[in-house]
Amino acid sequence: MRFNAKDLASLARRPSGCFDKEGKLKICRVVGDEKLIEPRERWCRLKGNLLFLMKNKSSEASEVVILERCWIVEFRSKTDVSIVLKFQSGEPDLYLEAASKPECESWAVALGEANSEGLQNKIQQLRRLIMEIKEERSSDEARQFLPSSQVDSLGEPQFTSIQRIANEPKLEFSLACKDLVAATRDRKLNTFIQVSVVHPAEHILTRYSSTEIVEGTRDPLFLTGVTFPPEYPIYEETKIKLTVYDVKDKSQDTVRTSVLPDHKEPRADVGRSFLGCTTFRVGDLVKSKEQQLTLTLRTSDGGKTVGTIEVNLVKMGELEDGETDHITTDTQDQKCALVRECTATEGISGKDNLPSLNAVLKNPICKLYRFPTSDNKWMRIREQMAETNLSFHVPKELINLHIKEDMRRNQELKDLGELAPHWDNMRKSVIAHCDQMLSMYQDTLAELGKHTGSSFKSSCSKGEKTLEFIPINLHLQRMHVHSPRLKDALYDVITVGAPAAHFQGFKNGGLRKLLSKFEAERRNTGYQCIYYSPENTAKAKEVLSNINHLQPLISSHADLLLNSASQHSPDSLKNSLKMLSEKTELFVHAFKDQLVRNALLALYTARPGCVLKKPAVPRNSAEEGGDLQHQDHPSQIKRQDSIPHHSEYDEEEWDRVWANVGKSLNCVIAMVDRLLEKDNISNIKEGENDPSAADCKVLHTGGDWYEQLYPLVITLKDCMGEVVTRAKQSMAFVLLQELACGLPQCLMLTLRRDIVFSQALAGLVCGFIIKLHTGLRDQGFLQQLHTVGLLVQYEGLLSTYSEEAGMLEDMAVGISDLQKVMFKVIEAKSEDFLPIITGRREHYIIEVQLPAKMFELLPQEIKEGKLLRMYPVLFNVGINEQQTLAERFGDTTLQENINQENLELLKEYYKLFTEKMPPDCLPHFQEQNDLKGLLENLHQNIQAKKRKNVEIMWLAATICRKLNGVRFTCCKSAKDRTSMSVTLEQCSILRDEHQLHKDFFIRALDCMRSRQTQGALNESDDPETGCLTDNKPTSRHFYPVALLLVSSHLLVVWLILSLALLLAKYQ
Repeated sequence: MRFNAKDLASLARRPSGCFDKEGKLKICRVVGDEKLIEPRERWCRLKGNLLFLMKNKSSEASEVVILERCWIVEFRSKTDVSIVLKFQSGEPDLYLEAASKPECESWAVALGEANSEGLQNKIQQLRRLIMEIKEERSSDEARQFLPSSQVDSLGEPQFTSIQRIANEPKLEFSLACKDLVAATRDRKLNTFIQVSVVHPAEHILTRYSSTEIVEGTRDPLFLTGVTFPPEYPIYEETKIKLTVYDVKDKSQDTVRTSVLPDHKEPRADVGRSFLGCTTFRVGDLVKSKEQQLTLTLRTSDGGKTVGTIEVNLVKMGELEDGETDHITTDTQDQKCALVRECTATEGISGKDNLPSLNAVLKNPICKLYRFPTSDNKWMRIREQMAETNLSFHVPKELINLHIKEDMRRNQELKDLGELAPHWDNMRKSVIAHCDQMLSMYQDTLAELGKHTGSSFKSSCSKGEKTLEFIPINLHLQRMHVHSPRLKDALYDVITVGAPAAHFQGFKNGGLRKLLSKFEAERRNTGYQCIYYSPENTAKAKEVLSNINHLQPLISSHADLLLNSASQHSPDSLKNSLKMLSEKTELFVHAFKDQLVRNALLALYTARPGCVLKKPAVPRNSAEEGGDLQHQDHPSQIKRQDSIPHHSEYDEEEWDRVWANVGKSLNCVIAMVDRLLEKDNISNIKEGENDPSAADCKVLHTGGDWYEQLYPLVITLKDCMGEVVTRAKQSMAFVLLQELACGLPQCLMLTLRRDIVFSQALAGLVCGFIIKLHTGLRDQGFLQQLHTVGLLVQYEGLLSTYSEEAGMLEDMAVGISDLQKVMFKVIEAKSEDFLPIITGRREHYIIEVQLPAKMFELLPQEIKEGKLLRMYPVLFNVGINEQQTLAERFGDTTLQENINQENLELLKEYYKLFTEKMPPDCLPHFQEQNDLKGLLENLHQNIQAKKRKNVEIMWLAATICRKLNGVRFTCCKSAKDRTSMSVTLEQCSILRDEHQLHKDFFIRALDCMRSRQTQGALNESDDPETGCLTDNKPTSRHFYPVALLLVSSHLLVVWLILSLALLLAKYQ
């Protein structure tokens, strides 16, 4: 073979980056086992299949070795650092000696890949792949030449769908490798499998997921499986590529390697090396008799076999039989072998096969695991995380209600009529501020209406003004457990960022502190306005709400009564009268409150030129209570010195107007009774004499009924209208005082509270709907739901230091406000199953829609529209390093008070539960623990005031599950701390309830926390932040142990140094 010496010399002098590998080696020729000369040090450069030998890095090439028809002999001893290159031509072998064993291994791999035979194998492998692609595309290309009629008949490319249960994953399989070949004989492999998908229509390789890393074995059995959700486009023609990697150092392995293009393998120096790969068709796996494939792993050139890989089709509820697998785990320097004895069990049906639930949840991400139990069996776990479109639906519905409520309030303020100059100026100022806030709500609603894209708000957007009503990272985390000897179980946790007004900031604290401060300032308003307590302002809003609700109902029932009278229908007349009486009585009792009388007096005092007819001292009554001494007493109105007093107001006039409604109703009732009585007597007499005459009498008396009832009904309406006018004005005047006493702080606090409540409500609605669907066939749960109510337990992981203390204050108020929410289940009349929200700020009703078949499963009480109560409780334990500072140098009183208050609420719910529910309605694992004992243990832990007492969270979560409650886990952004808490809780449930093998607790935890197993969405881009992130070692603890081990003296020194640096920086 001829070579151009000049070209070779020029190639040898190229820059270092142009070569595949270069470095120092000791080289000599060998004949048999004898070295012809002593090895001499040479600088070696490898380019393609050419190995250049040089005296030093800058000298000319003294020899060129062509790597053709040769093979490499590598010595396997730990101390030997040499390899021998043997040639088929018979020329002397080439002896190469490296400086270290890793360097020797690296040269052996590089020379083996550079061999011309290796390159030819790669070319043949690529040719085979090209031919396969051409064969697959040939049918598509042929379609272009078919007549249009034939093309239409063929339709879209025909792919074979996979048969599956509705709403179950399309495909699930587990993986295991055997007889893997390492680069060196004595190396222990740390392997994982990367799963990629080749879509048949696009022929594009897409990375999908990875298994966990199994250390120290050539026969790894992976606990993490592969699952494809129902919406994933996978068919029998789809190909799946499995690539096995060896991680040289687990701590150095990083997810960042996955950003490489799919057709390139990662370099060895990034912490992992390629072992082999294989490909299979989905149809081959699905149609195989044993539902298992055994595939050969080959190197990238397709020539060398490096082991086998087993792919087992998985169906939740079914286990493979006829096999025994061994997996080992290192526990305290000893091997523990577990034998899998699989037995077939009956399949399970999809528990969430519900169209209304699918309308709420979207974009599920599924993961599959198999873990050994303590009795050497296998259980399967399917983990699902899903978004919900309620993240935007609920806030938009809520903002729309706020807009309508504020518009009604502004109109009621305008309808107050003429006021004295002082009060009129106050009203104008309040209306101006309210209009500004109303405009802001409308702008926010318009911006949310334009939102497209993701159905949840990421933590990167928590400071955006247009998204401040939207909860952060609201997701469902579901764990479905199938055990061979236990009943299948579902465990749901709603994860969401702490409800807080991030855009408003926390410079002055959160709602808990701000509301307390605002209320204290309102008590000292001086001569500006009249002080009404929060209870009375809430009562005023309730009265206004009752007026707006009852007045139209009474008017419609009065019209129905007249209609029944005109038709001379006794039965209809009785029913109409009954409904009219009930609504009117509710209407009258709504004003049976001293607040209305006092507010009317204050309003008349605020009119221009009014004088009291009687001394301004109201009658004492039991209804007034102790609040009058500092809020409703009219003597305070004497401070309005600028108001003229020269018109008369009769304080007893309201009593007369209010009583006229009841009297008018009594007149209507008496008239109806008289008419019915006369009708009965007349019918009896006329029927005895002449039946035809009785019919004529009916026609005659129909008009008489209407004429006799009409004046009385009109009088009732007039009396009711007068009561409504006065009551509306008086209650609007109370609201005017509330707003005027704290402008603009009052409106800003209302806005902040609306923001926090919106975030909390979105999560609550999501949790209720999921819990309702899960327990739809549990009669005990349904009875508990309408008899007692639903427990909603929030687990907070916020610290009480810096801004997070303000977030915790916001969160505490927002969760407490959820007590104002009631749920109602209705039958859906269309395919739109999204919930409907009605009500006002002090009282909301959420109507959850169910399809007819599901609605029929409900108890009669729920079907009749009984309102379902919520009992939200919050337990918070700060767990990060900021909490360490708060406990040592700050204040944890906020956390202690919140936990203590909510413990009392939890005890109150438990008391109601035990009083109203039979004992057999508790969950099936109630026998293991006594709820009363758990509550006492929780009480002791809260009283102990132990630092970072995570036992509080575990006890509260356990009590919630045993009481059929809904679980929430919250931190600042629902990411790091939340994921650590949820995965620890899931593994603890598997250990305590499903007999997870004790030696596999940590490994199971690592599998669930591993970012490599989270699929294509979470490989290198954080889907929540949308940016590249470095892979950080996953902590197995809730907080950095190293920081907690630092002594208090070192922390003090650290704080002093930090303060000094800050002062120096800003001087």
